[in-house]
Amino acid sequence: MKQGRFITMEGVDGSGKTTQLQLTARYLLDCGYDVVTTREPGGTKMAERIRGLVLDADAAINARTEVMLYLAARAEHVETVIKPALAAGKVVLCDRFADSTLVYQGYVRGIEIAKVKALCAFAADSLQPELTILLDAAPEALLQRRADRGVRDRFEQEGLDFQKKVREGFLSLANSEPDRIKKVNALQNTEAVQADIQKLLKEAGF
Repeated sequence: MKQGRFITMEGVDGSGKTTQLQLTARYLLDCGYDVVTTREPGGTKMAERIRGLVLDADAAINARTEVMLYLAARAEHVETVIKPALAAGKVVLCDRFADSTLVYQGYVRGIEIAKVKALCAFAADSLQPELTILLDAAPEALLQRRADRGVRDRFEQEGLDFQKKVREGFLSLANSEPDRIKKVNALQNTEAVQADIQKLLKEAGF
């Protein structure tokens, strides 16, 4: 059976991950691949319930509790959705994965990075994406886009300085793993962003 392949998309809030994930799935389907799209936190009934909790704008959650909730959702997601899809030879496209945990809870919240990495490896049973597409843009340039979405979850309410630090974290990860994490300019129009993503996919053998 053909080996499945695991791709993730990352970026600051409002960078266009959801739109680009859908377009990328359509492109891969047209190329003849069997594609599963999913997201974190989420992807299963239990993980979606955790998502509602951790993104609740009225919830007060400390950093250690926050990271453990995300990891619980990931463990369920990996075992129930991602690993079975990969075993069946499918391409899995996931909106956020362990890189987001490293950035939000490690780089930004201040939990020791080495600890977060070890916990992420445990929760995901050491599963890692072969390709991560980082939709990169300065958060201040995305203010209007986020306003147009009308979404104000707990992280988006943290403010611009928080989002800037998130971006710094993602760029730091990208610089440390350039073979896996590929940056795409998210400020381009939708078609140009997708063209860049398709180029990366072709370079990765799709």
